[in-house]
Amino acid sequence: MLPTPEQVRDYIAAGLPCEHIEVTGDGSHFEAVIVSKAFDGKRPIARHQLVYAALGDRMKAEIHALSMRTLTPGEYAKAGD
Repeated sequence: MLPTPEQVRDYIAAGLPCEHIEVTGDGSHFEAVIVSKAFDGKRPIARHQLVYAALGDRMKAEIHALSMRTLTPGEYAKAGD
């Protein structure tokens, strides 16, 4: 059974402390905006690795593609301006 965007959001939230998460998708391809203090001082690849770690084996079995925008709370606040 394919996961819903809400399930993917919950998977990320369970493994990574986040201030904000938005997930959209069709069951196998998803797009996410993830805001976390854990991203402070990290390059994009390290941020993505944190998200992949939170998703674990689900990235191999359930989720076939995940496009993500990973932001610190400060970056997210500036993006809203």
